Amino acid sequence: MKSLPIGKAFTLLEPGPVILVTTNDGQKDNVMTITWTMVLDFSASFAIASGPWNYSFAALQETKECVISLPTVDLIDTVVGVGTCSGKDTDKFATFGLTRVKAKHVRAPLIKECLANIECRVVDIIARHNIIVLEGVAAYFDSSRKEKRTIHAVGDGTFVVDGRKMDRKKMMQSKLPSGI
Repeated sequence: MKSLPIGKAFTLLEPGPVILVTTNDGQKDNVMTITWTMVLDFSASFAIASGPWNYSFAALQETKECVISLPTVDLIDTVVGVGTCSGKDTDKFATFGLTRVKAKHVRAPLIKECLANIECRVVDIIARHNIIVLEGVAAYFDSSRKEKRTIHAVGDGTFVVDGRKMDRKKMMQSKLPSGI
């Protein structure tokens, strides 16, 4: 094996799919790209990495709510574009042709073009690690979308796309303790 600089070790474990996070600060909607996400348990608890360098962070702190939107591979250029400009001086919905859909429980909008959307409330901000803990309150999935492959950031400007699904449900169910 070759040595890898420790500063690049995260590229070996980079987590789940790239997401778009929408916010509303009481005056305007914004959307940001987040590549560091984590599912926290078997419920609708999630964590994202963000901080004061992101324009939407202030809205997350103030309103304590957002929407996680799950883009698919056909939106890769939109995802990168959203992530490389600031909502401070750009209407990202207009610039990238994203359609707002009114959420039922939060002010931030859903994104129609995404495969799935999860309305969330902020339950904790761990400043030391730039982690925002979210609790999902409603989820939506567009099964009519033909494209369902999600995008995963490697962390160096490259991305991996989901491949084919492999079903091992029966095998796993026979090994799980009852009640899980």
